[in-house]
Amino acid sequence: MTRAERAVLAGVTVLFAAAAVTRYVSAVPRVAAFAVAAIALAGLAWTVSFCTEQVGMRFGPAITGTLQATVGNLPEFFVVLFALQARETVVAQSAIIGAILVNALLVLGLVLIVGSLRSSDGLMRFSPKLPNDTATLLLIASISIVLISLVTNEHDAASRRVGTISVVGGAAMLVVYAVWMRQYLSGQKRKDTEPEPDDAQAPRVSMGTAVSLLVGAGVGSAFVSDWFVSALEPTIRDLHITQTFAGLVIIAIAGNAVENASGIYLAYRGRSELAISVVKGSVAQLAAFLFPLLVIVSLFTASRLTFSMQPVWAGALIGTAILIWQITSDGEATPFEGAALIALYVILATVAGFEH
Repeated sequence: MTRAERAVLAGVTVLFAAAAVTRYVSAVPRVAAFAVAAIALAGLAWTVSFCTEQVGMRFGPAITGTLQATVGNLPEFFVVLFALQARETVVAQSAIIGAILVNALLVLGLVLIVGSLRSSDGLMRFSPKLPNDTATLLLIASISIVLISLVTNEHDAASRRVGTISVVGGAAMLVVYAVWMRQYLSGQKRKDTEPEPDDAQAPRVSMGTAVSLLVGAGVGSAFVSDWFVSALEPTIRDLHITQTFAGLVIIAIAGNAVENASGIYLAYRGRSELAISVVKGSVAQLAAFLFPLLVIVSLFTASRLTFSMQPVWAGALIGTAILIWQITSDGEATPFEGAALIALYVILATVAGFEH
C-alpha cells in the first residue's frame, strides 16, 4: 500500500469519527452534520472501491467490475433502507432512481468523454455486449415501473394491490438478473477483451487485509448512512430544497462516489473495458437487482417502497435506457456522446429542483 493510500485511509477514519461527533452533539448545526456525513460516506465509498479493486486484481475485468459495482452500491442500499425506516418514502424512491440516472447519464458521460479524449483517434472502444445487456435490463425495469405507475394513476381494481404487484415484479426481476449474471460471468470467465496496460500493477495489499478493510468499510457505511439520513430532513428544510432533488441529486451522487471516482480514473488510464464494466454493471445492478431487492426488503421496514412513481421519472428511465443503447451499442463513443448524456442529467436534475 502506498503512503498516499495509507493517508487517505487514515483520513476516512477521521471523517467517520467526525460524523459520529456531529451526529450526537446537539450544538452542531444539522446542515454541518449532513455535510460531514456526506463526505464520510464518500470516503467510505473510496475505501470500498480500493478494497474491491485489490481483490479484483486477482481476476479479470468482468469479475472485478461486478465486485466493484456490487460492493460499491452498499452505501446506496443503506441510505435507502434507513430512509424507509424513517418514513422518508419520497427520498428513498428518488434516491434509487437518482442512483440509476447518475450512473447511466452523469458518470457514464464523464467516462466516455475522458476515455475518448485519452484515445489517440478520439474514439473510446469497448465491447458492446455489456452496454446492450444493461440497456435490456434497464428497459425491463422501466417497463415494469411504467405499467405499475399507469395502474396507480387509473385507480382501477389493481391499483389497490400496487404493493403486491411490486413485490411480484421485484421477485421476477431478481430472477432475470440472476440468469443474466450467471450468463455474463460464465461467458467472460476465460475472456479478457482488453490487454493489460504497461503500467498495470499487482495487488498492493493481501487478500486478508483487503477483505478486512472491506468489511470494516461496509459496517461503517451502515452507521454513516443512518447519521446521513437523520440529518437529511432538517437540511432539506434549512436549505429550502425539495425531497426529490435531495434524493435524485445529493444522495445519489454521494452514495455513488465509487463509480464517480473509479470509472473515470480507469477511463483516464485507458482501461476502457474495465471502466465500462464498472459503470454499466452498476446501472444493471441498481435497476434490476438493488431496486427490486429494496422493494422486497421494505416489507420489513416502517414504510413500503413500490415501483409506482411519477410519470416523469418512469419516462426518464425508459429514455435513458434507449439513449445509452443508442450511444454504446456500436462499441465506440465520442466526447459528443458523453456530453449528451451529461446534458440530459442536468435537465432532469433541474426538473427535480422544482418537484415536490
